[in-house]
Amino acid sequence: MQDGDCAPPMGHEVLILPKVVLVACLRLVFHEQEPSTPGWRWMEFMVQTQKQDGKTISISQAVGTGCALAISCFVTYTVITHVLTRAYFVSRGDDLLGGMWAVAATIFVYRESYQQSVRAALSRMAATLLSFGLCLAYLLFFPFSPWGMAALIGIGAITLTLLGRPEDIITTGITTAVVMVVAGISPPHAWKQPILRLVDTAVGITVGIAAAWISLRIGSRSDPQHSGT
Repeated sequence: MQDGDCAPPMGHEVLILPKVVLVACLRLVFHEQEPSTPGWRWMEFMVQTQKQDGKTISISQAVGTGCALAISCFVTYTVITHVLTRAYFVSRGDDLLGGMWAVAATIFVYRESYQQSVRAALSRMAATLLSFGLCLAYLLFFPFSPWGMAALIGIGAITLTLLGRPEDIITTGITTAVVMVVAGISPPHAWKQPILRLVDTAVGITVGIAAAWISLRIGSRSDPQHSGT
């Protein structure tokens, strides 16, 4: 196999364990077998590439991306449900909801490149901060109501439009809806929900960005030719 077959396309930062590592491991495992054996055929299958939107994508890249995202989500969920919840003494329902919300944040920011992940993180955090401010201000003085939720979503949309960030309206609206509905489920501590969701989002974003950075560093070390991308 030529070195060029194992390298990602020039100009791309592929956030996965590079397939060159997979090939090396498989060669080590199957070094005593003939190229026609099932092990070798499987190795060749794993490094085959296919075109998608003009980009060369290998099966090993897809597997690496999926594994990295799965591990990131597991770490995020564990941190929220087993570490932070002990500090905040939240209910079991808030515990599970926090884990889900943090995992959603990790998925949202884990992108193809580190730069894309950073942009997604900034967008998600900006939307969450606006929703946090609106919901906290409301819940400190008023109980949950459908009209109140709808009004906050509308105010958020108007604010983001005036700020020139209409692309964040969807995320802000979803965040506001979740916070307000959960506040309606737990009326005695409704004002805590914006704070908890802000913490969940921050943890999820942090893990997602860290995973993107680590994946990029691993890819750069394994492929010195493109380490500068």
